[in-house]
Amino acid sequence: MKLNHLSFPSADTPATARFFEQYLGFTISGTWDQSYILKRPGFDVVIDHARDDAPEWPRAFHVGFELPSLDDVRDLYERFKSEGVEMETDIFNNGRGSRFFCRAPGGVMFEMNTRSDAAPEYQGTFDN
Repeated sequence: MKLNHLSFPSADTPATARFFEQYLGFTISGTWDQSYILKRPGFDVVIDHARDDAPEWPRAFHVGFELPSLDDVRDLYERFKSEGVEMETDIFNNGRGSRFFCRAPGGVMFEMNTRSDAAPEYQGTFDN
């Protein structure tokens, strides 16, 4: 079995789709009824139009993306801040590597991390 797609409801599907395209490297491949299909190698994301109100996500729910280095994390953090992305945290290291959390339009939270600076005790625990 492989991951086929993730689906996220949003009350502002165009803004959510643009976030995925602009910051996460997805390509918008199609739309229907105010929803969007986004592509990345290996899986798709569907941004479903929320017909009533904006969805309420559980506080800790998030999607994580890994970057190659701490410099990449810092650069993306600064870009997000300067472009008005809703930031949840500053950059921090919890032993498993450095990361920060932010929210896309529509409320989905993302973790942007690197494992390049993980503590030695964690280095062997990641699949590459």
